[in-house]
Amino acid sequence: MRAKTAKTVDEYLSTVGDEQRAALEKLRQVIRSAAPKAEECISYQMPTFKQKGVLVCFGAFRNHCSFFPGAKPVETHKEELRSFETSKGTIRFTVDKPIPATLIRKMVKERIAENELRAAKKKR
Repeated sequence: MRAKTAKTVDEYLSTVGDEQRAALEKLRQVIRSAAPKAEECISYQMPTFKQKGVLVCFGAFRNHCSFFPGAKPVETHKEELRSFETSKGTIRFTVDKPIPATLIRKMVKERIAENELRAAKKKR
């Protein structure tokens, strides 16, 4: 099982089983490509990307992996996500059925836009 004290995303991933690690590395690469300016960190003991606030998080669990893009993207893309188990702000997937990269990119870009808008409103 994962160590709860990982200080970096690489450290976190080193504690995950091979199949889940591979799936999460692919997810990480897609997120990075959609948000090249985002900073990686560990928040709430999970790999997190931040850019003017939290963008997205992901994690490995006993029988699945989860991607946490927030409530709005999950609601916006509920039709495209109908074959995945979802809850408010969370998408669960398995190593043999990953979330499509194009959908991840869309959701990450939407989160960037949300954060940019929130930051612009705060400046006023």
